[in-house]
Amino acid sequence: MAQSNATQVQTKASITRDSALALAIAARDAATKIGLNLAIAVTDEGGHLIAFERADATPFLAAEVAVNKAWTAASFGLDTMIWNQVVAQPATAPLANHPRVMPVGGGVPIVAGGRVIGGIGISGGTAQQDHDVAAAALKAAGFEVAK
Repeated sequence: MAQSNATQVQTKASITRDSALALAIAARDAATKIGLNLAIAVTDEGGHLIAFERADATPFLAAEVAVNKAWTAASFGLDTMIWNQVVAQPATAPLANHPRVMPVGGGVPIVAGGRVIGGIGISGGTAQQDHDVAAAALKAAGFEVAK
């Protein structure tokens, strides 16, 4: 007897809490090395916040921005630096109106085994500094880093 499509289940991979915390610590260490006070957010593959840290001197807005950068990166598996180009295109420009889309550098998908398992968002520096801290944290924590 054939199985009904209605009963099939899809298995998704997601970052664990311990890995998310380790990634946040790696980001904090990377930020400290270059003298930045940042907000750091790590989400699972569904964009749900798992780990968060904000340095004492970080502007309060950076906290929400970091969470939304992580959410944006996890949503389509794209760096938020690339989202700048996505929302610049007429066909996809309306995505910029979504209240959580953050097309500013510093959000990077977390990838393991070729699958997006979450997102990391960094805020408080320049877009390039935020991106570089995210990439350094991913590398230090043993995750795949896009070239």
